[in-house]
Amino acid sequence: MEYRKLGNSELQLSAITYGAFAIGGTMWGGTEKKDSIESVQASIDQGVTTIDTAPFYGFGLSEEMIGEAIKPYDRSKIQLLTKFGLVWDGSNNGKGDFFFDADDNGKKVPIYKYSSKENVIKEVEESLKRLQTDYIDLLQIHWPDSTTPISETMEAVEKLIQQGKIKAFGVSNYNVAQIQEAQKTVQIASNQVAYSMLNRSIESDLIPFTVAENIGIIAYSPMERGLLTGKYFLDSKLKENDHRNGYFGKFDQQQVKTLIEELSSLANNKYISISQLVLRWTTLQKGIAIVLAGARNAEQAISNAKAMDFDLSASELDFINQAIAKIK
Repeated sequence: MEYRKLGNSELQLSAITYGAFAIGGTMWGGTEKKDSIESVQASIDQGVTTIDTAPFYGFGLSEEMIGEAIKPYDRSKIQLLTKFGLVWDGSNNGKGDFFFDADDNGKKVPIYKYSSKENVIKEVEESLKRLQTDYIDLLQIHWPDSTTPISETMEAVEKLIQQGKIKAFGVSNYNVAQIQEAQKTVQIASNQVAYSMLNRSIESDLIPFTVAENIGIIAYSPMERGLLTGKYFLDSKLKENDHRNGYFGKFDQQQVKTLIEELSSLANNKYISISQLVLRWTTLQKGIAIVLAGARNAEQAISNAKAMDFDLSASELDFINQAIAKIK
């Protein structure tokens, strides 16, 4: 495993980071607690010391399972990344930006983007209890909230840093202007944004800015929620309440299938999986600090970690980039 300094912070994070959205179960067709905990522990055993989660993932369940999973380990050698700002329990009293209705076992749960000073403090205290820890290595705002001044949100963050409850702060899904506004109050260590072979829009403006400002990019959805594994072209069925039934529809399926077929030749020659090839490519892109990889069981977790066990040569990277360039 490779460990990287996150932007201007003092944090050293594993290049492959455990992404804990799926194990929460919400929007992912449920979860198996035993498998989920084993996947976290298998990741740690393979050198993945960094775990990224959020209160919204399973409405607290993801954080709770991570808190349980890391008990046997030395907390000082594990980096916990979590977030705030997506409210589902009605505690916002209708304030904030309505985001969407999440499916919770057939029940619609309204989700709001809400990052008032009071709510930030409240959510962090709840996360600390679920994670069974007294500090968070990297706290992140989950999504921008247009109803709360960024300065107010950052004042809460500054207080948490002073109290020692968080070591560093990052944003998520922020554009350049929003980061610049946040930086007036708090040092921004990172920006967590979607990035993949099929979604490279951040390369035009965000990456040049974050590189210049020494802000690390945390790439989420590098596998496009499993689409780039290729298994969904092999009659793999999704549960009815899995959000990917609609999500995958935004891509040209034939083009994605062709890309996977082209990359398979290289993967086979290197005795690696398509998933490992995709993850490794992502870690090598300019400005990318760490890459989130989800896992539902120990086998997937081990495979993700082993994406750092090989290198890609300049000619291999050229081959991959040429294949990607054919996607319209």
